[in-house]
Amino acid sequence: MMLRKRILVTGGAGFLGSHLCERLLREGADVLCVDNFFTGTKDNVAHLLDSPNFELMRHDVTFPLYIEVDEIYNLACPASPIHYQHDPVQTTKTSVHGAINMLGLAKRLKAKVFQASTSEVYGDPEVHPQPESYRGSVNPIGPRACYDEGKRCAETLFFDYHRQHNLRIRVARIFNTYGPRMHPNDGRVVSNFVVQALRGEPITIFGEGRQTRAFCYVDDLIEGFIRLMAAPDELTGPVNLGNPGEFTIRQLAEMVIEQTGSKSKLVFHPLPADDPQQRRPDITLAQQKLGWQPTVPLKEGLTKTIAYFDGLLARLPNHVFQR
Repeated sequence: MMLRKRILVTGGAGFLGSHLCERLLREGADVLCVDNFFTGTKDNVAHLLDSPNFELMRHDVTFPLYIEVDEIYNLACPASPIHYQHDPVQTTKTSVHGAINMLGLAKRLKAKVFQASTSEVYGDPEVHPQPESYRGSVNPIGPRACYDEGKRCAETLFFDYHRQHNLRIRVARIFNTYGPRMHPNDGRVVSNFVVQALRGEPITIFGEGRQTRAFCYVDDLIEGFIRLMAAPDELTGPVNLGNPGEFTIRQLAEMVIEQTGSKSKLVFHPLPADDPQQRRPDITLAQQKLGWQPTVPLKEGLTKTIAYFDGLLARLPNHVFQR
């Protein structure tokens, strides 16, 4: 009889974490989902609670965790500017102390450990699209630095543990991802636009809307996670995971208006500090080493995301969506 793999997912009740837990359960793993519920929510994993192979634990990764597992996915950290700037010191602690605690756990257990890093390590890039070899253009003292530099430091720790302790690591740099279970109030562009359009409110665009982003549907991203974790140990990463299809923010807004049938108008506000002008992944490494590339077009992914938020708006009181 083959024993089930026991897998820890930190930040498991968040947007990405809940989809990852779901996928790992489908693949036959025992899943321990750990979350402090700062941005994650029990609603995201409520449908998994009846599974005998799923366990939910409230815990903050800035404190050590004493458990036994075979693999670790470290996703714990608020990922939207509204949330990570709410308590910037805690954000940095979550990235840095959280990485130290998960790496220490992995070292003790001789477990493989995955770090959910971010395209924010590239800052406001001077190279386009961004390959993994690009070292970035980050403001270390700006309002986004708690997240950008926290994630950069976490990558440093992962590679130092790999070199010093021969730890088996995987590092993924995640580009803009969207889909069902995004937090309705996270201030991210897809959730913002969809909620505003469904409510018939003006759609808020920062700057002139010419800045570009590449949007990856959540199912595609999770497939990338699974493939990277299953890759040979030589492939430590970092590996870019994202959709190379590039759209301006204005194009996204117009697409959302069209798909929701909304009468919302566009309104323009000043651009926030250190907001990147261009962001698109070079996914050559993921294509060559993992055989991975996104398959869900933006229009199709938006249809599923809009349906999710439409249902959410019908269920939740209005004050939940107020900023």
